[in-house]
Parts: sequence; C-alpha cells; structure tokens
Amino acid sequence: MSNDGTSSPLDRHVDPTPPPISQPTTGNASDGSVLPHSNGNGTDDNGGQQNGVVVPSYTTTRLRLNPNADHKPDSYENLDLDFSPFLFSSLESYLPSNLLSLSRDVKVTYMRDVLLRYSPESERVRFQKHREYRQKIISNYQRLHMELYTMHATTFFVPSFLKAINENTEQGFRNIMSEPTPGIFTFEMLQPHFCEMLLAEVENFEKWVHETKFRIMRPNTMNKYGAVLDDFGMETMLDKFMEEFIRPISKVFFPEVGGSTLDAHHGFVVEYGMDRDLDLGFHVDDSEVTLNVCLGKQFSGGELFFRGVRCEKHVNTETQSEEIFDYPHLPGRAVLHRGRHRHGARATTSGNRINLLLWCKSSVFRELRKYQKEFPSWCAECQREKKERQHQSVTAAKLVKLKFSNQSVLLPNW
Repeated sequence: MSNDGTSSPLDRHVDPTPPPISQPTTGNASDGSVLPHSNGNGTDDNGGQQNGVVVPSYTTTRLRLNPNADHKPDSYENLDLDFSPFLFSSLESYLPSNLLSLSRDVKVTYMRDVLLRYSPESERVRFQKHREYRQKIISNYQRLHMELYTMHATTFFVPSFLKAINENTEQGFRNIMSEPTPGIFTFEMLQPHFCEMLLAEVENFEKWVHETKFRIMRPNTMNKYGAVLDDFGMETMLDKFMEEFIRPISKVFFPEVGGSTLDAHHGFVVEYGMDRDLDLGFHVDDSEVTLNVCLGKQFSGGELFFRGVRCEKHVNTETQSEEIFDYPHLPGRAVLHRGRHRHGARATTSGNRINLLLWCKSSVFRELRKYQKEFPSWCAECQREKKERQHQSVTAAKLVKLKFSNQSVLLPNW
C-alpha cells in the first residue's frame, strides 16, 4: 500500500516473446556470430539445402549476441507460421551476416529451428489457439471502416504531430509536447475524424459480438469492457503505428528502457462509464512504453493518476510527494509514459470515456534486464537507495579517516 491510499500495482500481462538464444559453437566471426563446426571432411556440417542454397542448422550457426541495429528485417505476415510473424522479424536482427543476405524462406527455416527448440510446447499450443481464434473473428466480422486497417498518416494524425515526426529531433518533439511531470509527455495526436471512425468501428465490433454471441478475450484482467484491436485485424496497422510514430519519440525520451528497440505491441481500447468499467485500479503495464489516447466521448471524471516509476523489486514502495501527478483526459490528446510508471484511473462519473492503448515492448530490453546490475536508472526507488548507500559510504570513509587522524596525533615523536 502506498502512502496515497492506492492499492498494490499487481496487474501485468505475460509477454509470450521468447528471448533470442545463443548456442555454443566454435570460432568467432567479425560480426559477433560463431562460425560453423567442421565435420572433418573439409566441408561445413550444415543442415541441408533449400532451393539450391545451403541452410545453416541450429547446431552449427548461432545468433548474434547483439542485434544488427542497421538491418531492416523482412515481413513474415503472409506466411502460415507456428509463431508470431513479428517474432520472426524481431529475431532476424540477431542473425549473423552470412544469413541476412539469404532468402526469406531460408531465414524462416533457420529461425523456426531455433524457436522450436526453445519455445515450450504449451506456448506453441497457446499461440496456435489464439491464431485460430483471431482467424474466426477476421473471417466472420464485417469491417465498417476499411481505411482503419492500413496506415494513413495524414488522415490519422494532426499536422503538428506529423511535422515533429518528419523532423525527428528532440527539439521538434518538445515543440509539440508538454512534460507536466518528469517522464510523462502529453501532446495533440489524433484527428477527430479518426477518433470518430475508431469509435464507430469498436461499436460495430461489439454489436457483432453481441449478435453472434461470440466470446471474445478482453484487453487484460482488469478491464471487463473493451476490445483487443489486434484480434480483429488491426495488428499490421498498429505495428506501423508503433514502429514509425512511437519508436522515434521513445528513442529520444525513453532510451534507458529500450525505447529505441521497441519491436512488439498490444493494442486495445477500454471503455469506462456507469454501465461499463467505472475506474481502473493502481497498477503497472506490461510494456516498456505506453501510449494512452482519449478517443471521447462526452464524460466527466476519469482522471489518470501517476505515482512514480518502479522496478519489480520496489513496485509496492511508498509514493514520494514529488511523484504525485493527476492528469485529466482530453479527446484526441495523447499521454506517453514508461510502462513501469505506476498509475490508475479515477471513476468516470458521467457519460462514457473510451481510450486507445498501445503497449509497446522491447524483447532486447527484456533480455538485457536479466543481467542488469543493481539500481536501474529508471527506478526512482533504486536511485534513492543508491544515493543512500553512497552517503553511508562517504560517511564511513570520513569516520575512518578521522579515527586514523586521531591515532596519528597520539604516536610518539621519535
């Protein structure tokens, strides 16, 4: 329990993306990958051939230890895969140089071999069931506004936001943003027409769900109302949303939590009102960076409240006075913050409030976090502990020095 009377932030989602895995082999290449074993016959012990091209096997060629930041991966969305196509795109950045230039089919064969060895059977079954669930929705749901399902930047975003994205500089972003408290950025983002279309699409989807009695999965364990936009066809559009419009900003303002390597998302809308979810309890998001945009409609109440950034170790620690910040929602206006920034939403006292949420994740940051030393720079409580230890260390050193000085005074002068 924090000192502002809120409850513990316990609601989180499990990220299904397994981290890139490196396998021990022999011989180092210049790009950080490991060269194949020799089979003793003067040839590489590769996994076979595909369309005349030798396909390295899992046992002979390992992934890079660090991703190739300059490489633009292929798209795998049109393939029938047993893992998320976005996982393949993310994993491709870890392929050694000799694989990057090969065809997409060859890369798929190699990456699938790696994933099959490290992904639990239960996870593959879960993914397959979710894919079948999505396919049932997409095959039967009649879309209302087709233009929502592909990215149309000039239709979706206000001109000031697009101008800042095109400039792609910190000053350009700051020109359109407010930072009312450290780490929370607010700005005009969505065109009113886009908000209206998305609201109508969600209403149309909810109507279809009611009429067909189709049982859908809600956005998370805390929201009983709302819909996962990825599940009825917006996954590709939202991936571009994250990659082209959120990642450039996050690279500037949230580099310490993987802002420059965002590679996965969870996109959804939530609905609040007297006949919907009333409020949202104190929690953290399963994201590195969260985008929260109010779509409308007419409502009162529903303010967001923020209570400081915390790592897993300190998620339930007390809130400091300087960390208390409340934010009133305005339609079309966006709020961007770290996923680990503890927050909640107060009761919507009249009308209906609907928000678009995009949880942006970085598989690179999540992998590196496993080897993280003490005191991550983004956790306020860790930084307070670090300063306290430094203070204690300095104080102890002064006491030792003073003691030694006093002892020196008592020594006889030979």
